[in-house]
Amino acid sequence: MSDRLQGVIVSHGGVAETLVEAVASITGERDGLRAVSNAGSTREELCRRVDEAVGRGPAIVFVDMPAGSCLQAVLMELRTRTDLAVVAGVNLPMLLDFVYHRDLSAERAASRLVDKGRDAIQSFRP
Repeated sequence: MSDRLQGVIVSHGGVAETLVEAVASITGERDGLRAVSNAGSTREELCRRVDEAVGRGPAIVFVDMPAGSCLQAVLMELRTRTDLAVVAGVNLPMLLDFVYHRDLSAERAASRLVDKGRDAIQSFRP
């Protein structure tokens, strides 16, 4: 079993699947990220999907928004886990950084990813 972090993106609709595909397209990396959608699921079903996707190893769980059904399912289902971290407000730059730094602990990776994601948000004037 690998000690490398796994990443799970939990989102509304098809956001997670699109982000996983974008990362793979840009980096060529096809391991390490899984997508979970809340589409058509009850709270219990979403919790089950999250648990299955995360598995038993160390992980970062990325959630699309810092509120709502996706975050609630993640927090409810994974509340007893000590080998993972949850990052809400996922964006593509943080996911790109994640695939190249999967050797970090969940705690260190989460801190790094929040910084990378925040740094990527900029305003430009045309």
